[in-house]
Amino acid sequence: MKKITLLMLCLMVLITNFSCQKKEINEEIQETHKKPTKEQLTKLFNMGVNIDDVTIQEITTLDGKTNTYLISGDITIPIDNLKSYSDLKPLNDDNKQYRDTNLVSPNYRDIDILGYTGGNFTLTSKMQTALRWAVNNYNALSNSLNFNLTFGTDFSNADMVVYKINIANGGGNASFPNTLGEPYKWVRINAGTDAYTTNVNEHVIGHEIGHCIGLRHQDWYNRQSCGYSGPLPAEPPAIWIPGTPTSAYADSIMQACFGTTEDGEFTDTDKTALNILY
Repeated sequence: MKKITLLMLCLMVLITNFSCQKKEINEEIQETHKKPTKEQLTKLFNMGVNIDDVTIQEITTLDGKTNTYLISGDITIPIDNLKSYSDLKPLNDDNKQYRDTNLVSPNYRDIDILGYTGGNFTLTSKMQTALRWAVNNYNALSNSLNFNLTFGTDFSNADMVVYKINIANGGGNASFPNTLGEPYKWVRINAGTDAYTTNVNEHVIGHEIGHCIGLRHQDWYNRQSCGYSGPLPAEPPAIWIPGTPTSAYADSIMQACFGTTEDGEFTDTDKTALNILY
């Protein structure tokens, strides 16, 4: 009886080991599929997107749709639409404010924005306050953009939806307007952002909304706000917003990385850029 029990135990261990090995192989294969191709990285580079740490992720939004995105920091680019993005122009001097190839067209500038309050994706109380402040900042500008803010769970008619995702780090991600001129709909704010002040939450949310209406990172070409000191692109591309200031001094809500003392407010260059575009 002991011999039989020992034999069965050995067999169970063998099966368990095989199962673990099989799982590791499957995970390794899946990870391989998540690496971007050389062609995809080249396209991102020509769009002015940082390609040092790009991953491929499948993201399911609140409407249940799953799409595959190239992720670089807080920027998400849908793989299916990658070819629709134009290569950008070379950087000149110390130009400060930059935009995407797509902007929000006049027909879509009255934007219904929803702060989501359902289930695990609900914005925290701090995030809801920060969203109100961020929207007020946009609406205080004298331009053609107008945000209508509501809170709830019915996102069917919303042009933009801000919701929380279960990521421990601070920050968020969003993408750019589509080729029809519609603002990008989904603003995903990391749960860890709630650990920071309301002003920092206002900064992060205002920053991601900026991407949704076509703003790019002000320091995309050197990422100085992130403390980056690695190699820079040989021929950095960007679309400068004509009429915005030029200087080496960084001052924008659209810096690639945020600090713990952010006040969440637009700088003068931010206001100038938004009023020129819209």
